[in-house]
Amino acid sequence: MRAIRRVARAQAAGVAALIMAFAPGAMAAPDAGTKLVSCGKASCLLVSGRREDAASQVSINGHSVAVEGRQAWRVSLPVETVREWSLPRARTIQVSVLNPETGNETTSRAGLPIGLLGHVTDFAALVIGTR
Repeated sequence: MRAIRRVARAQAAGVAALIMAFAPGAMAAPDAGTKLVSCGKASCLLVSGRREDAASQVSINGHSVAVEGRQAWRVSLPVETVREWSLPRARTIQVSVLNPETGNETTSRAGLPIGLLGHVTDFAALVIGTR
């Protein structure tokens, strides 16, 4: 009985892997990544990812961006631009890659550095007590 279950699980895993391998967009673009970098006197968000076709158009939060690189791409955006394109206190951005030949669009969410779009609260005083 256990042998039958093992075989069934192995077959199910094989079928799932096969479906993922041939699903549209499954190999189009892995999740994008973000990193806070310095760009002159300001701070910028470096967004990077991969695409199957170098001619694919990349957009961030619905805005087309010109990227550097071919399959491995990256773009540096001023934090103020990211703030304008995002909801207040957003924790992710939406990165889309559109393949012009097939018309397939792959969308993923890239996490933002903690507190990047948060609001800073200024304290007049901070009181620490003991118990």
